[in-house]
Amino acid sequence: VQLQASGGGLVQAGDSLRLSCAASGLAFRMHALGWFRQAPGKEREFVASIKQGGLRTIYVASVKGRFTISRDNAKNTVYLQMNSLKPEDTAVYYCAADRRPNSWVAGAWSGTNNYWGQGTQVTVSS
Repeated sequence: VQLQASGGGLVQAGDSLRLSCAASGLAFRMHALGWFRQAPGKEREFVASIKQGGLRTIYVASVKGRFTISRDNAKNTVYLQMNSLKPEDTAVYYCAADRRPNSWVAGAWSGTNNYWGQGTQVTVSS
């Protein structure tokens, strides 16, 4: 399984970025997908997840109303649209897929049942 994240960069507070993550090696439409982030000196944190069909999503409270997770099952790609970025959003962002087909965690992911992509750096300056 490969998950290839892209779209990170250096932006100013209030700007937007869209992260993408292209997946291969798994039956994409059968797996829930998510995003995590890890800021310097902090533990990796769950950000958002999306169910197989794309109709159910979950967000950590700190990004609700600003970030939107979506997926295109025809392109095997998951996205994270990030608006109104804040300096505290600065982190390496990782995409993840639930290893278990047809599984859905109705809450924040712990990260123990996931495939991981390499991270993409997001830096928000004040």
